Amino acid sequence: MDTAHDAATATPSAPDAPPACTPLPGFDDVLAAAARIAPHAHATPVLRSRTLDALAGCELHFKAEHLQRSGAFKFRGACNAVWSLGDAGAARGVVTHSSGNHGAALALAARTRRIPCHVVVPEGAVAAKLAAIAAYGATLHRCAPTIADREAACEQLRRATGAELVHPYTDPRVIAGQGTATLELLCTAGPLDALVVPVGGGGLAGGAALALAARAPGTALWLAEPTGAAETAESLRRGERVTGFLPDTVCDGLRGTLGAPNFGMLSRHGAQALVVDDADTVRAMRLVWRHCKQLVEPSSAVALAAVLANPERFAGQRVGIVLSGGNVDLDALPGLFALGR
Repeated sequence: MDTAHDAATATPSAPDAPPACTPLPGFDDVLAAAARIAPHAHATPVLRSRTLDALAGCELHFKAEHLQRSGAFKFRGACNAVWSLGDAGAARGVVTHSSGNHGAALALAARTRRIPCHVVVPEGAVAAKLAAIAAYGATLHRCAPTIADREAACEQLRRATGAELVHPYTDPRVIAGQGTATLELLCTAGPLDALVVPVGGGGLAGGAALALAARAPGTALWLAEPTGAAETAESLRRGERVTGFLPDTVCDGLRGTLGAPNFGMLSRHGAQALVVDDADTVRAMRLVWRHCKQLVEPSSAVALAAVLANPERFAGQRVGIVLSGGNVDLDALPGLFALGR
């Protein structure tokens, strides 16, 4: 999940889909990704809380991806992409654009293979997040804070270095890697009536759809997103992808535009969206801290907030929730928590 500058500045105008010759991933790709990343990624725990079960009126199973390497589920997809490369391609390195979790995840994944990593970051990005990307060994390249500028800078770097582009959420290898989180959750928690995941660009949600279709076709897939960035809900309502939203939300990782292939996958799966106010999301973040003793970012807590805000939809069910990341700006916590009071 990338930060505010990953989509807040302009309507996306550059391509965000894989080349036409690149097939979309299938469940076999998820299984291959699980085997590929096993030596490098954590099999994160599934957390429970009787208190939160009582508040929600259902049985909650939290997949703790905030405890994943680099602090977010993003490492799964990045790791799968990096280790999918042949030796010659890997030697030329990888490139992406991000100012948040995907950039850090790709940098760490590249470090596990000892290959170069280039991350294009927008002007004005959060210094702490950029420091984390650099700490994992990536080379940072600055650009203007628009999606078009970021895509253009990536293409220039790709041509100059020969590095492989790893898009944050439309890359098939990334989507397949993200699907391993749902696969693990089903293996640990058993049958679920519903799965709730945050949605921004749609990599995590697309991977979840693949895993559910193969292993739990009776499990409903719900997509949680903030009111101030509800383009997925609007896209699913209209039956066509909407890209003109200007996001306004504390969920900085969910400000990205839903990818074209991701929209297609979610539409075909019959996924449904739930929209949540920021204040409810922050209250859910506080509840996870208080009752699970876990600090997650707002872009994670939105999934629990969606369940709590819709008790009639989940009453008595077994519900999986992916806590997608825990990279929180600690200095901003007092002001953030004040929003949820």
